Amino acid sequence: MIPIAKAQEQFAPAGVYLNSATAGLLPTAAFDAVTAALAAARAGTAQAADYDAPLEQARAGFAAVAGVAVDRVAVGSQASGFVGLVAAALPDGAEVVVPEGEFTSVTFPFAAQGRLTVTEAPLAELAGAIGPSTAAVAVAAVQSADGTIADLPAIAAACRANNTLSVIDGTQAYGWYPLSAGEFDVTVCSGYKWLLAPRGTAFMTVRPEVAERLIPLSANWYAGADRWSSIYGLPLRLSDDARRFDLSPVWHSWVGAAPAMDLLTEVGVPALHQHAVGLARRFCAGVGLPEGDSAIVSVDLLPGGAEAVAAAGIVAAVRAGRLRLSFHLNNSEADVDTAVAALARFVAN
Repeated sequence: MIPIAKAQEQFAPAGVYLNSATAGLLPTAAFDAVTAALAAARAGTAQAADYDAPLEQARAGFAAVAGVAVDRVAVGSQASGFVGLVAAALPDGAEVVVPEGEFTSVTFPFAAQGRLTVTEAPLAELAGAIGPSTAAVAVAAVQSADGTIADLPAIAAACRANNTLSVIDGTQAYGWYPLSAGEFDVTVCSGYKWLLAPRGTAFMTVRPEVAERLIPLSANWYAGADRWSSIYGLPLRLSDDARRFDLSPVWHSWVGAAPAMDLLTEVGVPALHQHAVGLARRFCAGVGLPEGDSAIVSVDLLPGGAEAVAAAGIVAAVRAGRLRLSFHLNNSEADVDTAVAALARFVAN
């Protein structure tokens, strides 16, 4: 394990970067690895098989973060593609429960089927909306708009009681929140936010008994049992574990994902969680808001607030009409204090 302060040497933001919920900062090791890989591609010295090792390194790192065996992890380029696999496997007329206002990459794959009944419920009441007729529930562990954490224990219990498939989007959770994939049937995650990887990386964890129900709709050479000897001709010979859902990788993105995942696992999820939530609480205390349990803080700004954010060199995002600040490994107490000094007068309490 390495301390937070040591890990922070891997980041070089131009200002106060409080926007990991949009896109995580690339650690120096990831940037250097991608740069070297691109140089090799430009020179024509790269070989396709060279990219296998960093991808498997990233897969193993994610398995450690998610708390599951590596043979339960599939890789792809977008989380929504994995959600679509689940949606396609449900029978006609199946009931799917989702939260109101959920990020559409979680809900659209089900709604786009045109043959499923997709029902919205308030996030706080989601577990209670799961009943014997509910085929699946799909929810983000941490809400993109405002950082609200779903009641995952209650949702997991309701799914077990009703034999309901649980599909959890961990895109805003993995990397700082202790989300245990083993509690759920399927989890998905895009890697370019809290996992600090380049865009074009995504993961899925799936229970073996659930994997048997999913058709690998994008079956391809990379999902082969032995990918370098099963690239031509029939019969079908896919991997017998979660790798059969792999998509042909965005090579250079995975080169960057490997050192990013190494950094996160070296720090450890408990330390990442304590650090991120501690900074978010420091900010809340500084601007007079109640302390929360999320690394994401969403605030209403009074007139002049947006200008104060820009003047202070703070990089954040506006989601659902509110300023969204996200605190991660790259951030320090000094970043928080800068944000407090800039925004304290403009936060609507």
